[in-house]
Amino acid sequence: MDLMRKMSPEEKLQRTFEYSAMVRRFAEAGLRQKYPQAGEREIFLRAARQRLGTDLYAKVYGAELSL
Repeated sequence: MDLMRKMSPEEKLQRTFEYSAMVRRFAEAGLRQKYPQAGEREIFLRAARQRLGTDLYAKVYGAELSL
């Protein structure tokens, strides 16, 4: 916790982006395990659906991937 206090706002923001990317990679890794035959586009779309929820996903991506 003391390390966080010593960080500049820019460093804190950078860490936030890094942690967010790490969480995204973990989620995608889980999807790759669950759907080993899926290509990169399918993994991207499945991850997007998880993040956005069904309604917003449908508005953004339409029927590109029926899940």
